[in-house]
Amino acid sequence: MNAVVVGGGIVGLASAYYLAAGGADVAVYEKKSLGSGSTERSVGGIRTQFSTPVHVALSLSSIAVWETFEEVLDTDIAYRRSGYLFCARTEETAAEFAESVAMQRERGVPSELLSPREAREVCPGLKLEEFRAATYCPIDGFADPHLALQGFATEARKAGVEVHTETPVAGLLRDGNRVTGVEIDGVDGVDGGSGTDPKGEDDAGRTRIESDVVVNAAGPWARQVGGMAGLSLPISPRRRQVLVVDPETPVPEDVPLTVDLDTGSYFRPEREGAALVGGHFSSTDPEAEPDQDPDRYTKGTDLDWTAEALERASDYTTYFGPDSGVKRGWAGLYAVTPDHHPVIEESLPGLITAAGFSGHGFQHSPATGQLVAELALDGEASLVDISGLGSDRFNDTERLEHERNVA
Repeated sequence: MNAVVVGGGIVGLASAYYLAAGGADVAVYEKKSLGSGSTERSVGGIRTQFSTPVHVALSLSSIAVWETFEEVLDTDIAYRRSGYLFCARTEETAAEFAESVAMQRERGVPSELLSPREAREVCPGLKLEEFRAATYCPIDGFADPHLALQGFATEARKAGVEVHTETPVAGLLRDGNRVTGVEIDGVDGVDGGSGTDPKGEDDAGRTRIESDVVVNAAGPWARQVGGMAGLSLPISPRRRQVLVVDPETPVPEDVPLTVDLDTGSYFRPEREGAALVGGHFSSTDPEAEPDQDPDRYTKGTDLDWTAEALERASDYTTYFGPDSGVKRGWAGLYAVTPDHHPVIEESLPGLITAAGFSGHGFQHSPATGQLVAELALDGEASLVDISGLGSDRFNDTERLEHERNVA
């Protein structure tokens, strides 16, 4: 089988790696550099504490890979398992926490429902009077997205995957309802990779690359790629920001990634007492333009959001305060769906979609890559039941099951 993967983020590279491991000849096409979309701007969270069974299943299957990543893919990804702590300010959120923990534990997740006092035992800087309950799971944590991406990319290349950067896909080839390849716009010398079949140029000067399957792993650009085949995927790019902070009180490295779920604020420890601080606080969440200058996301952390992020973090912890120092900040894009679940499906014959992870693409990339390979090579997915992740679920939005633990 010949396969083309559109998108050089971690979902695309994981998909390429597992496709090649299954015997496919694979080429990856990335419009910029590897990871330049969302992967390199991720905070690297890896957790099991979700509110829906399919997310828990994706997490458990992915963690099985993260645990052995250094051994199997020969890359140290700085995987640290200091846990996640979700905190509830309202009785309603506390009740939802109890439901989620019960569901998680049924599936083998060692999460716990904690009182505020118990929560402060795992996060000593927590102001317990602000909260009604919390959930904690010690096997949650985070890793370095850049290192993980490079691990998948290196091993994919060793398996014969051709990786083309600075090579935008401008169109999809179709034969009736079937997608049969891609068109590469304005690039000289594209050879089609190890397993794709270049068919010369069309009238617009585009290189035609035929393949048996195309994988749409384009993240914030996934809706555009789907549109090339006449699909209308409700995947919307949304801007998110994060700070690197020197707190007033150093944050110990064994403190969990802590989320004040009712306000949207979170922080996690970095090295030597520093912390990452982030969150989305506005009542509005406008769609962003994914093709704008990347420097806007690297340098454009605005002062109003910075002040609010630090104020909210200091509201529920003793680590942050007026004397906290901001070292730097960045922004990136979530590819968001209406229910905060991804689309993982064969959208059309020959076109597999793996996108719309709503901020969870990094942590679920190992499971997603395996699912993409199963869909392409076996015709169906077996690792995880993804029957509820098809795009047809958006035809009846009132019946959508929304993920509540969004951070």
